[in-house]
Amino acid sequence: MSDKVRVRFAPSPTGPLHIGGLRTALFNYLFAKKNNGDFLLRIEDTDQNRYVEGAEQYIIDSLNWCNIPFDEGPGKEGNCGPYRQSERKHLYKAYALELIDSGKAYYAFDTAEALDANRKDHEAKGKTFIYNWHNRLKLSNSLSLSADEVQQKLDAGEDYVIRFKSPQDETLVLQDIIRGEIKIDTNILDDKVLFKSDGMPTYHLANIVDDHLMEITHVIRGEEWLPSLALHQLLYNAFDWKAPQFAHLPLIMKPVGKGKLSKRDGEKGGFPVFPLSWNTSVGYKESGFFPEAVVNFLALLGWNPGTEQEIFSLEELIQTFSLERVNKSGARFDPEKNNWYNQQWLQKKTDAELALIFAEDLKERNVAVDISFVETVVSLIKERASFVSEFWDLSDYFFQSPSEYNEKTAKKQWKEDTPEIMAEVATILESVSDYSSANIEAIVKEWISEKELSFGKVMPPLRLIIVGDMKGPHLFDILELIGKEESIKRIKTAISTLAN
Repeated sequence: MSDKVRVRFAPSPTGPLHIGGLRTALFNYLFAKKNNGDFLLRIEDTDQNRYVEGAEQYIIDSLNWCNIPFDEGPGKEGNCGPYRQSERKHLYKAYALELIDSGKAYYAFDTAEALDANRKDHEAKGKTFIYNWHNRLKLSNSLSLSADEVQQKLDAGEDYVIRFKSPQDETLVLQDIIRGEIKIDTNILDDKVLFKSDGMPTYHLANIVDDHLMEITHVIRGEEWLPSLALHQLLYNAFDWKAPQFAHLPLIMKPVGKGKLSKRDGEKGGFPVFPLSWNTSVGYKESGFFPEAVVNFLALLGWNPGTEQEIFSLEELIQTFSLERVNKSGARFDPEKNNWYNQQWLQKKTDAELALIFAEDLKERNVAVDISFVETVVSLIKERASFVSEFWDLSDYFFQSPSEYNEKTAKKQWKEDTPEIMAEVATILESVSDYSSANIEAIVKEWISEKELSFGKVMPPLRLIIVGDMKGPHLFDILELIGKEESIKRIKTAISTLAN
């Protein structure tokens, strides 16, 4: 095995990549880059019945969108390809036969009906049927049959599987980087199927063989694979191969804290659970999340940097990440916190970057776009937003006159003398030559003082006229941006509209 750190993300293309799978990929990537190693993508598609068209490309697109691309994998061939298990199936039978030759595995000819009868018989007696040391000599396999009988069955083309011969009366001591020492009594292990007569390996054999041939040094995967750890270690021992180091990541839990996060939780809670959209399910990308925000909140789901820091760039995560600081217990998924992360990353973006994204939304609304104007608008409103999709509601009045006025605010702010006061404001604005925010503000405030008016009589109704509601940034900044002509037009329109 190579001394260089090599890790792999090995999903099955059976549907969209769940956010939990994406976190597994991220932790593999961070660990590899922290240790100047390689991050591989292997597509485990031996179960062709569950294969879903487009799923493999979806996985690749998701990794690329998150800026965690693989170093080797489909389309990026290294020295250990091919990287789809369906293209490697010619490799596995030789390894299964090697285990038979060494006495570590055996042929089993039991029919599905015979196994089902055994299960039902055990259930009737209140027991659980396990195919292993305690009954394998009573069943139809190459351990209970003579060599001639076995050969006759093989020559006759009878269906068979190759089962691993799990050891009896041993205590297996396993090491997990996250969970520490794990002890397993081998008597409770069943003799797992490794290979089927149709020429296809099971997950367990293909996984071990591929990890060995691809020189994987660390297997970082979800805790749902913990029950397989004993078998995988035993397979390494059986082949006399050095096993990689294992690390099993905690589950991502539902927002309520109980149970594993599922697609249904997202549908019920109105939040994404996939990085990109898939069929009717909207992804993080399409929901307006920045990839930096997704990577940031995923990294802190189950990993603790040991400091109060919460905002991490990918480079900072690479420098800080360690498997030793990954928690054993599940991490609760918090959609509101995820929105907060996006808000933090939105504020880090330049006005120019955000303006380009917002401009696309404006074009779809058939709003004429001057990118420098959009950039200025963004600079005034972005602090109030968590998503670029919120920009329009925060800034529509910069691009169009209000078509209506907040009824509750109008009732409160529009008094009998308001039309007269607003008409005077329009006259003052008409006379202003330097129509800059600071100058407009100075002139209007001086006039308010001279007239001995309260600011409450002028400023709230003026904001209502210009914006349509009591929202928005500094009012005089808005006046400068929409310009003198538009400002006066809005005042005159409101006076005639609100007077009725």
